[in-house]
Amino acid sequence: MKNNLGIERRLGDLVRARVPMVLAEVVMFVLKQAWAALFGILFIIALIGTAAIWQPDWVVARYDALLIFAVVMQALFLALGLESWREARVILLFHVVGTVMEVFKLHMGSWDYPEPGLMKIGGVPLFSGFMYACVGSFMARVIRVFDMSFASYPPFWMSVVLAVLIYLNFFGHHYTYDIRIGLFVATVVLFARTRIWFWIGARVYWMPLPLAAFLSSFFLWLAENVGTMSGTWVYSGQASWEIVGFAKLGSWYLLLYVSFLLVTLEYRDVLYRTARDPRLAEQ
Repeated sequence: MKNNLGIERRLGDLVRARVPMVLAEVVMFVLKQAWAALFGILFIIALIGTAAIWQPDWVVARYDALLIFAVVMQALFLALGLESWREARVILLFHVVGTVMEVFKLHMGSWDYPEPGLMKIGGVPLFSGFMYACVGSFMARVIRVFDMSFASYPPFWMSVVLAVLIYLNFFGHHYTYDIRIGLFVATVVLFARTRIWFWIGARVYWMPLPLAAFLSSFFLWLAENVGTMSGTWVYSGQASWEIVGFAKLGSWYLLLYVSFLLVTLEYRDVLYRTARDPRLAEQ
């Protein structure tokens, strides 16, 4: 990862040298977010690009081409040091958890993948696992890029219980009561005091974790609209070029807590304040 860290540092120095000081940290924040989301950005470009040019009579189906693209991109990220093997383990967890939910939701008719493809499981094209991997890649990379810490963090077992309940509700609400309202309340109650500490240059900032989850869910909702408007997948009853319902934003908000748990299974060391810098201890 040393080469990658050197590249990131040089890019940061280049921006700071050319941007007025009053704007430098805002610009750096945006650029760091984009750098952390690089996997997802490239994948969205692939969704749009293939939707624009792909022909149904081509030898390789679009869904299979997206899988090949994602696998090659993942290999390049590892080979170039853009992701570590530690981050790759997190992404693998996202693949498994995401694919299981995709197969179930497709079976229940929540959404559909209308195009053909050879590489599918239970009707779900295998590239779909990489859509969840984009979230995992971003969360793992953003922790490293911003040198994040999370405090005050609740007892870890509570976050595990919450994440399990959220994940099970995505399945169980088809058969029993939907408890998502209670889950929304639980996220705020449990994490109301949790701050995400992050660095931009030499300065440390913080943001409430529930606010960060909401903002992230909004951008995921925008990305999901790219998926539906490109015809990659469609929701039941959704017309062509109709935006995804805002209720899905709430689903992403809850799913992000499951995602965060998956990341912290590997990154437990970022959950509590450390003595790395005395300014954190003074907050």
